[in-house]
Amino acid sequence: MFLIYPTLKRWLLTVLLALPLHCSLAADLVEPSVLKGLAGESNTERVESITALGQLTTPGAAAVLAALGAGNVLITSDNKVLLSVEGGKAIDPTTGETVVAPADAQALTLNNRLRSALQAALASAELFSPLRTVRLAAAQRLQKEADPSRTPVLERALAKEQDAEIKAALQIAVASAEIKSTDAALRRHAAVLLGESKNSSFKPILSAMLVQDAAGAFAEPDAEVRAAAKTAITQIEWHQTIVSWVGNIFFGISLGSVLLLAALGLAITFGLMGVINMAHGELLMIGAYATYLVQGLFKQWLPAWIDWYVVAALPVAFIVTALVGMALERTVIRWLYGRPLETLLATWGISLILMQSVRSLFGAQNVEVANPSWMSGGVTILGNLSLSYNRIVIVGFALCVVVIVWLVLNHTRLGLFVRAITQNRRMADCVGVPTGRIDMLAFGLGSGIAGLAGVALSQLSNVGPDLGRGYIVDSFMVVVLGGVGQLAGTVVAAMGLGALNKIIEPFWGAVIAKIAILLFIVLFVQKRPQGLFAPKGRSAE
Repeated sequence: MFLIYPTLKRWLLTVLLALPLHCSLAADLVEPSVLKGLAGESNTERVESITALGQLTTPGAAAVLAALGAGNVLITSDNKVLLSVEGGKAIDPTTGETVVAPADAQALTLNNRLRSALQAALASAELFSPLRTVRLAAAQRLQKEADPSRTPVLERALAKEQDAEIKAALQIAVASAEIKSTDAALRRHAAVLLGESKNSSFKPILSAMLVQDAAGAFAEPDAEVRAAAKTAITQIEWHQTIVSWVGNIFFGISLGSVLLLAALGLAITFGLMGVINMAHGELLMIGAYATYLVQGLFKQWLPAWIDWYVVAALPVAFIVTALVGMALERTVIRWLYGRPLETLLATWGISLILMQSVRSLFGAQNVEVANPSWMSGGVTILGNLSLSYNRIVIVGFALCVVVIVWLVLNHTRLGLFVRAITQNRRMADCVGVPTGRIDMLAFGLGSGIAGLAGVALSQLSNVGPDLGRGYIVDSFMVVVLGGVGQLAGTVVAAMGLGALNKIIEPFWGAVIAKIAILLFIVLFVQKRPQGLFAPKGRSAE
């Protein structure tokens, strides 16, 4: 049985269920001459008949095509065409009458050639569907076929169409058909329209017109048509360049947002306490696994609210990772202040313990964290550039986190103490600032932000024990480049490195891009050791 397109299937069901089949055929019958070829002996006659049905705009013709696709067309011994229905009945599409299906009637079997012709006919019939989405999809599909025989039906659909977007799509479909015309004026007009469409799928058709044979003769003999084709190719290539740059910038901002979330907590802990926390990546991993657990709880107990599990995972991930961070600070890190190399070794060992603990609890394989429905899909701009909703949401989320952290650091008592300790720890201790408790809370805040980054990463990549390992080095590079303990520097460095990475990648590849960025940071720090934004206070001297 031939499977028709799902969109056409929905349209046909709408039409055929809204009216009884015999009523729709009675209103718009099919001429016997159009159906004659279906009962013919050769496949050529049948193809011609199917093509003729596709050129018609009547519900009767659409019903015959649907019956062909479902294998419900019967050929009688006297070469009449009937449409089989339930109960041993059949309908004569030329009269609309319901008759008893003859016992000797044979079902018309489709071979590959007939299926291909039926697909083309169905595409033409979809142009007159009552559903807007079906008509638009049909017009866009016919743009790629470049069949001059479709021009009359496309022009009829264009004359009947009222929707502006579908009319534009039909005009391009007409142009793609006219490009094969024998009339040079039509070919030139088609080349102009295809160039204005800025659709890269038409570039091979236009480029084929400029091909020369061994004798130097062009495939397109008319010079004006060739000039129009060259201009169209230039328009398409320029548009694709713009799309590529916009896409790279968007994905660079997206990567920068991830780096910002990953580095923000590290900027607080490293800037405040001078601790080289190699376990920071594992805190991201814990946040991602917290998201996985919340998703499981929602599936088990609140399936109707599953789309909002990410929102519930945010406070859970923050609290869990903040508690883990404060526990680490109180038990291990507090004894190693002022000894950065020892903090590096100790936190590296802690990172191995955390990874192995996760492997023991959840296994070494990645776990599945699905995007909620409101973060699935994307928006298309500039014709064919798709911006995914999950990345757009994460960019906005990163900005919200930055604003909240800025408010905490600049408008709360905790933030006042953190800034005081960052500028001059010894003087802050002398005037009564509880530096030990502030260290614990600041480390908890930085760890909690890492947990929020883990929630975001769970919506972009696989969640596994090695999730955080790929971000720890990049996070340190962001902190060093932006300036130790500088929030503004962290934001600028993260976005800048993300955008630079995605701009370099298309030219040199991902590995060379990483190396180039590392060399850039090394050279920059050689010239400006304090980073983009210099620390303030006597401790910076």
